[in-house]
Amino acid sequence: MSAGTSGHRIVFEDVSKFYGEILGVNRVNLIIEPGITSLVGPNGSGKTTLMNLMTGLLQPTRGHISIMGTRPDQPEKLFQNLGYCTQFDAFPKGLTGYQFLTYFLDIHGYTRRESETLAWRALERVRLTEAADRQVAGYSKGMRQRVKLAQAIAHQPPVMILDEPLNGLDPMARAEVIALFKQLAAEGLHLVISSHILHEVDMMSDRIVLLNNGYVVAEGEVQGVRGEMEEHPMQILIRCDRPSLLAARVFEQDSVVEARMDEDRRGLFVRTRDADSFYLLLNRVVMEGGLQVDSVSPVDDDLQAVYQYLIGSRGGDG
Repeated sequence: MSAGTSGHRIVFEDVSKFYGEILGVNRVNLIIEPGITSLVGPNGSGKTTLMNLMTGLLQPTRGHISIMGTRPDQPEKLFQNLGYCTQFDAFPKGLTGYQFLTYFLDIHGYTRRESETLAWRALERVRLTEAADRQVAGYSKGMRQRVKLAQAIAHQPPVMILDEPLNGLDPMARAEVIALFKQLAAEGLHLVISSHILHEVDMMSDRIVLLNNGYVVAEGEVQGVRGEMEEHPMQILIRCDRPSLLAARVFEQDSVVEARMDEDRRGLFVRTRDADSFYLLLNRVVMEGGLQVDSVSPVDDDLQAVYQYLIGSRGGDG
C-alpha cells in the first residue's frame, strides 16, 4: 500500500507476532479509519499485543504496520501522531497531575508556555483541574485513569491508543469519558480502545474488531458484527418493583426466548434476540402499567457467551 493511501489511516498488512513458539497475533490485515474502533475479545485474545505493536513497544515478527504513514519503529516521529493510555499505573514519584503533564510536554519539545497551556486544556477536558496541584500518588484509581487520559491527549495527536481506559471510573465519570471519546472522534481522531464491557462498546464504537487466540474473527461496524450473531440471544437484567408484571408481558414478543426471576425477586433476567424491540416493549409496560424501573443493563457475563458464539461459529478459520 502506498504512503498516499495509508497516510491518514492505521494499516496492518499480514502482521504476526510470536513470543518464541507462543502466538501473540497472526496474519492480521486491518485498515482502521478515523472514529472509535474497539478491540474486544477474551483475556489472552491478542488485544494488548495489537496495541503494543501499534505503539512500537513490540515489533512484528513479520508484516508491516503504518500509523498515519509512520512505522512504529520510528518512535520520535510516531509519538508526534500518537497518544497512549496504558492500563497500568507508572508515575514518577512526587509529581502533581499538572507537573506530570507539563514535564511530558516538555519532552515533546514544547516551550514552557505551550506546555502549561496544553496541560491545562487536557486537564479541563478530563475534568481534573481541581486536583491538578495534588500529587498523583494521592489520586484515587479513577483520577489516575483520567490523568493518564489527559497525558494521552495533551499534545493533540490524531491517533489515540487506549487500553481499558474506563477501568476504575464511577458511572458518571464513565459517561463523561465516553462523551469525550465521541467528541474526539467527531473532530476526526482515530481512537483505538480495548474493552471487555459489551454495552459500553455498543455505546461508543463506530466499529469493532473481535479477536480470539491471536486471530481477527470478526470486524466491521457494530451493527454488522451484531448481525452475525442475530441468532444469539442477548441477556438483559431489569431491576424493578414488579418483575412478575414484566415477566407476564415479555412473551408478547417472539424474540424473547427466556425470562426468569432474580433470586431476590427484585429483578428479571430476559434473553432476547431483538434487544431494540424488547426495549420498546419495556417502555410500553412502564407507561401502561406504572412499572418503576431501577436499572436496565446487559449482563456483562453475556459478552463471554457472545465471544463463544462467534468463535465457535468460526472454529475452522485460521
